[in-house]
Amino acid sequence: MTHQELMISNNLLNEFKTCNQLQYNGQLNIKSSKGHQWIFYYRLGRIVWAAGGIHPFRRWRRQMAQYCPQIDVDKIRLSPDDISNDYWDYRLLEILYKKQKIQREQIHSIVDNTIAELFFDLAQESDFTSVTCHRSQQVILEMPMSFTSADISLKQMQESWKIWSEAGLTNLYPDLAPVLRKPEQLQNLVSSSVYNNFITLINGKHTLRDLAVKMKQSVMPVARSLLPYILKGIIELVEVPDLPLTVIEAQKNPTATPPKKLTAPLIACVDDSPQVCKILEEIITAHGLRFIKIQDAVQALPTLIQDKPDLIFLDLMMPIASGYEICTQLRRISSFANTPVIILTGNDGLLDRVRAKVAGSTDFLTKPVASDKVMGIVRKYLPIPASSTKTNTSKTDRL
Repeated sequence: MTHQELMISNNLLNEFKTCNQLQYNGQLNIKSSKGHQWIFYYRLGRIVWAAGGIHPFRRWRRQMAQYCPQIDVDKIRLSPDDISNDYWDYRLLEILYKKQKIQREQIHSIVDNTIAELFFDLAQESDFTSVTCHRSQQVILEMPMSFTSADISLKQMQESWKIWSEAGLTNLYPDLAPVLRKPEQLQNLVSSSVYNNFITLINGKHTLRDLAVKMKQSVMPVARSLLPYILKGIIELVEVPDLPLTVIEAQKNPTATPPKKLTAPLIACVDDSPQVCKILEEIITAHGLRFIKIQDAVQALPTLIQDKPDLIFLDLMMPIASGYEICTQLRRISSFANTPVIILTGNDGLLDRVRAKVAGSTDFLTKPVASDKVMGIVRKYLPIPASSTKTNTSKTDRL
């Protein structure tokens, strides 16, 4: 099978056909051997929504920016219940439509484009030998806002994948973000205006799909224009985390609720080093404070949003997402606007300090971490209860 051919198994194609023939109502759940998952929601044999992939929030942000530019998604405030299911994005469209914030035509465009993106990702998975798919009627979306023919979507997927492959883009995943690695070499190849555009946009924060929306193009010409620089090593494609929407806890009745913060402050450490996390945990917990560790940079934002720590120690150098990137994204979330973020680094250079401050960090702590320095930072930014400073200090004083 060549790259130009659609890499998708017959049993999966038959599953789509069966759903159509049976006028199926429910979900078609698909999982690849690489662990990627997709969910296609059916109503009367036609696809009414699709979910899954690696960047559901980025995808929803893109669709809104492209088709509903009048909506500022950063001002949308959600409760944990609003994103507790796999079709949260569909429900948000319903709510916006009922509030007359968006039109049905805009919803049609978002539904069609979302389904097309996920079908393309399905096509790009190169190994479907162990693909699994099953139908479930656990969720049936009532009164769908748009209907899409699976047959038409499959044909469009095959055409898109063929064009993408023939352009030499087979190994370029549109959910990867380009970052400029050799600016001096690029400056010698392009005009100053093109170079300035590259510096502004090619910063490792926007995926190829994100850039396409910003440039008001399809992802194909954007990827094709960057391919020569990628092949020369001037630009590298890197993985980036998702960009969740703002989630806030529901306000409780103040007359029936005791004063907030009766528990000890929660300290988080985002560092891929198990040793650093362990040392920090011993220091923090020995002083009666609560502690969580996050060693996977991809899971940093979702975990921090869920647990809402009072102070965050953030490693500067991590794979996939750096401390700068995570700090910048945290500051975009209103609930973290004033949370102390302390950058951890092995270097005490002025450039690192300046970049950390620009990214929104509160303070800077050099490794190796020591008990007095860590607690000095904690006491500087948090009102530590007296009981939190009297607990077993002998162990941490030796570190």
